[in-house]
Amino acid sequence: MTVRHFLTLLDCTPDELRRLITRGAELKAMQHRGEIHEPLKNKTLAIIFEKSSTRTRVSFEVGMAQFGGHALFLSPRDTHLGRGESIKDAARVLSRMVDGIMIRTYEHEKAQRLAKYSQVPVINGLTDMFHPCQLLADMQTFFEQRGDIKSGAVAWIGDGNNMCNSYINAARQFEFELRIACPKGYEPNPEVMEAAGNQVAIVREPTEAARGADLVVTDVWASMGQEQEQARRVRAFGRYQVNEVVMAQARKDALFMHCLPAHRGEEVAETVLEGPQSVVWEEAENRLHAQKALMEFLLA
Repeated sequence: MTVRHFLTLLDCTPDELRRLITRGAELKAMQHRGEIHEPLKNKTLAIIFEKSSTRTRVSFEVGMAQFGGHALFLSPRDTHLGRGESIKDAARVLSRMVDGIMIRTYEHEKAQRLAKYSQVPVINGLTDMFHPCQLLADMQTFFEQRGDIKSGAVAWIGDGNNMCNSYINAARQFEFELRIACPKGYEPNPEVMEAAGNQVAIVREPTEAARGADLVVTDVWASMGQEQEQARRVRAFGRYQVNEVVMAQARKDALFMHCLPAHRGEEVAETVLEGPQSVVWEEAENRLHAQKALMEFLLA
């Protein structure tokens, strides 16, 4: 039987992604009702963190615990990965002991190599290129709040980073229009853009991207590992803040999302982050439920 991995949204069919979102909502309701559901009892997920995290670590650990399984936290400081062991060797060793592997790292190629040599499913918890688990949570949140996003319009405002690349893949899989407002020199990956065809467009004005949008999304201007570029990026992105002026261009019932952590007063105004259109806390909670659906799909 072929091992299924989840490195990008393109590793699932559109129908599978919609089933994951539906299942995530079901698992959320079950958990809120206090129902015990343990499809991964006695199973272990190795979670490898080369990039630190709050939401990713907590959601995977809690999700495995709620499913009756165990998440085994591994950092470079605690393993031979931090002392020169190759990803190829680590994959072959770990996958003989655990039932699944989640990795949060820098180079996307590292996650791909891990999957290539692993005998068990590998989940991308974030790389510099993609963040597909966050998109599962974002799409579940939109579906819960507004229904199917098909034929809708989404505005991405800010850096063409891993989240932006994942939103491009989401536009392909969920069939919505994506308008990306970013400064010159900060565009998303050109190959990812090209594959999406006319479903994705780059504009330069945040208000133009937000016009008539059903969903407005942003992220920090300097991602993890780019801290030394903070001052330069603040200058480049100065007019790309999601504020009340930008949100006024979107539909009256438009939602605002941010994967967090947020830098209030930089990429998003406090009034938007804490405003009535913001669903960032529901979005954060849904990391748990969407990933539980994914783990059930891959590991059960």
